[in-house]
Amino acid sequence: MNRIPATLSRAVALSSAVLATALLGVIQAPTASAHGTVITPETRNYGCLQRWGYTEPNESQDPMCYRTYHENANAIGAWKAVYANNTGDNYKQVIPNGQICSAGGQGETNYRPLDRPGPWKMTNIGSDFTIDLYDEARHGADWLEVYVTKQGFNPEYQLIGWDDLELVKKTGRYPYQPHYVTDVSTSGYSGRHVVVTVWKASHMDQKYFLCSDVNFS
Repeated sequence: MNRIPATLSRAVALSSAVLATALLGVIQAPTASAHGTVITPETRNYGCLQRWGYTEPNESQDPMCYRTYHENANAIGAWKAVYANNTGDNYKQVIPNGQICSAGGQGETNYRPLDRPGPWKMTNIGSDFTIDLYDEARHGADWLEVYVTKQGFNPEYQLIGWDDLELVKKTGRYPYQPHYVTDVSTSGYSGRHVVVTVWKASHMDQKYFLCSDVNFS
């Protein structure tokens, strides 16, 4: 019978142990790093991830995702964590104008590239549309607030401030589940806009600020 040399046997065992440790780390990744975002209409960074994964976006096809990737690729990879903690009831006083899409620079990485005006890819919607917020961590929701930029505001060239937004829907509480879905009815909007969804998680004072570029057609 052929025998495996002792040195090779030890190397195989070591490799197997390293692989097992790596897999264990993946399987037991802390759920605290899992949160959520609006997947319909998709948010800026979630849209980048859907189109390009974790690779470099094509600059000519998707200039805003390309710019975001080169400013901070983790703003795309960490698509679930655009939140701010402990903002209280007056969160509009805490999250500055021009920094709404980055949750005021809080969250788990630098999301400031998401605030930049420009030709972000849009989702075509009608005056009646549906928000689908995917909550991987199942934090629950005390409420969702859905805002739309005012008619005449141009997000290709202007930073978004709170005075540029109109509240079109506020929901009630959702239990701990993977999707929070709400139907929204609007009127008077046409062309390019940004839908801003604010999600108040139930597990603590944690609010998410989620920007989706849309075209009312």
